[in-house]
Amino acid sequence: QVQLVESGGGLVQAGGSLRLSCAASERTFSSYAMGWFRWAPGKEREFVATISWSGGSTYYADSVRGRFTISRDNDKSTVYLQMNSLKPEDTAVYYCASSRYYSGSSYLGYEYWGQGTQVTVSS
Repeated sequence: QVQLVESGGGLVQAGGSLRLSCAASERTFSSYAMGWFRWAPGKEREFVATISWSGGSTYYADSVRGRFTISRDNDKSTVYLQMNSLKPEDTAVYYCASSRYYSGSSYLGYEYWGQGTQVTVSS
């Protein structure tokens, strides 16, 4: 089983930046697509970004495109989410997820999930 651990969340003012990390325990990390999702209380789980196995393909939700950047370092078995120009609407628990069989925007396609890291953006 793949174990995923997110870190880097915290409190930030609107317009600020945070860099989230997701470390994987699986040594075959490079064969997995990775995605970021977020979930705020009272709202549906929302797709944020995904990156292919090689890192050559990325896809973003319209709400974050141009502000967030997903990347990965397979040597470190880590995926990152650089979040710039943060807005209060970005406040949520952010989860990373992985799949050996799927890469896309549907949470149903991902096999493994981390515990999440809280991101709070103040006005």
